[in-house]
Amino acid sequence: MRDVRLNFKEMCAKFDVTPRTLRYYEYIELLTPEREGRSRFYGPREIARMTLILRGRKFGFQLEELRQWLLIYEDQGTDVQNKVFVEMADRKLAELKDQQIQLIQTISELEDLRSRTQNLVMKPA
Repeated sequence: MRDVRLNFKEMCAKFDVTPRTLRYYEYIELLTPEREGRSRFYGPREIARMTLILRGRKFGFQLEELRQWLLIYEDQGTDVQNKVFVEMADRKLAELKDQQIQLIQTISELEDLRSRTQNLVMKPA
């Protein structure tokens, strides 16, 4: 069975990213495509890494955090990588829960201010 290989354009289309984003991810060593002349090809490893990178970005992880996390797999294996992910996820969850509390408070304050302002506007002169 032939391994999946995507060229640069196919990789951009598959993950709905711009060429600039894909080149940047290569520049900061998140991805290392195979090169044949001027062409780049992305195999299963790079496709899996891109999936993890985009998932991590969705959850708000910084690119450097993701780069370090991906390196752990190469240097120390899956078990250590999974342990580190749990720690990263715990930190991110705490951060997101704090943001959620702040957002709920801000919404409440804005609704209250809007209501009071609307009552002023609706009062007969």
